[in-house]
Amino acid sequence: MIRLHDTRAKKKVEFQPREPGKVSLYVCGVTVYDFCHVGHARTAVAFDVIVRHLRARGFDVRYVRNITDVDDKIIRKGLAEGRPAAEVARIYAEAMAADMDGLGVAVPDIEPRATLHIAEMIDVIRRLEERGLAYAAGGDVYYSVAGFPNYGRLSGQSPEELQAGARIEVGEHKKSPLDFALWKAAKPGEPSWESPWGPGRPGWHIECSAMSHRYLGESFDIHGGGSDLIFPHHENEIAQSEGAFGAFARYWMHSGMLNFGGEKMSKSLGNVVTIRRAAETHDLEALRLLLISVHYRSPAAFNIARDSAGQPAYPDLDEAEARLDYFYRTLERLDTFVGALANPPTPPSSDLATRFVESMDDDFNTAAGIGHLYDAFVMANKLLDDPKVASKPERQSTLTALRRDARLVGATLGIMRQPPAQFLNSRRARQCVQRKIDPQAVESSIAERSAARAAKNFQRADEIRAALKDRGVELMDGPKGTTWRVV
Repeated sequence: MIRLHDTRAKKKVEFQPREPGKVSLYVCGVTVYDFCHVGHARTAVAFDVIVRHLRARGFDVRYVRNITDVDDKIIRKGLAEGRPAAEVARIYAEAMAADMDGLGVAVPDIEPRATLHIAEMIDVIRRLEERGLAYAAGGDVYYSVAGFPNYGRLSGQSPEELQAGARIEVGEHKKSPLDFALWKAAKPGEPSWESPWGPGRPGWHIECSAMSHRYLGESFDIHGGGSDLIFPHHENEIAQSEGAFGAFARYWMHSGMLNFGGEKMSKSLGNVVTIRRAAETHDLEALRLLLISVHYRSPAAFNIARDSAGQPAYPDLDEAEARLDYFYRTLERLDTFVGALANPPTPPSSDLATRFVESMDDDFNTAAGIGHLYDAFVMANKLLDDPKVASKPERQSTLTALRRDARLVGATLGIMRQPPAQFLNSRRARQCVQRKIDPQAVESSIAERSAARAAKNFQRADEIRAALKDRGVELMDGPKGTTWRVV
């Protein structure tokens, strides 16, 4: 049984899909007016893991995540850059796809774009007009919030409380400050489409109501997004969709925000970190691990510091990559051990698999799941440190099970998806550049040390090891020779 936290119910509930064995899921995607930042990664990774777990549990998932490719921000960006808004959207949609691929975020089953669904949006608006929930004014069309009694239920606010802080902007023709635009009359230099109310473009909120209805029907299982969308975006979606069709999403799930040292990310504060900027210094799998190391509903920390040269540094990301390094090193040891067995056993599921599934079934608790993975790897390393481990069948079985189930856990979390050597060598190369360590010089020192040891000049061998350690290089002697890492 899977339990999830439903935002509208304000508690964890048992998940009961509309159709047994099937899950329909819609998540609000990115407005493509700039490069994606790590805040976008937070929501994308959270729901990618949720979808992975649902599929691992045997559900047939239909996952829709939209792209907003017409919006005030896109239009302003186009005007500033002297290019059409459509070209701005295309460029940054392609960049988003590359960034999500780097994060290991799978492409959704359907990724509709707003500009390709204008007809569906117009149909929804006309339905709302017919039901007395929409009115035209000055070329615009507005939703009449007064006609929808449940407005504010998702965010836990009453219409009276919301109206106290609302206002009508200059140039708007709304009857009430709470009313919101479904259709905006065309303005010079802006993209527009023909409609029953004259040329214009859709409001932001209507696109998700139209596209979720188009691909998932009048009612579907889960609607998701970042917690910053609860109000007004998702509140308005509910008013539109339930007003037009009488039904909408059964469950609402929201991911927590990133916390930048207690501040919200903004260009004015200079703390906007794009996904591709993080990729310049770290493996994006480390960013993914950082984001899932806390529960998807909780705030995640992403602190920004400065290194000795005054360049941005990301201590939380450093820590996540160090933990990922530990995971890959352990996996490499397990691969080596099991690969050397003459007849590897086929053991049943390990405690790791059982505990991980239990954690994920409890509102997709990735933090607890990663804790179980870490504990299993600590145990694995202790067993592997036993020189007689290969002669003990029960330990062979345990380690073989851990190796298999760790990769199953990794498949759900979207980590440990590289060959261990590939990750470890790439990380070491980056660290050498960052710390100005010459890999060839290190290899030469290792060769000199090996020669000293062969000549039984152990004092010189120890001196070389100590000198390398002072430079941040740790040597590891094994049956196949000496390897090294940056620490």
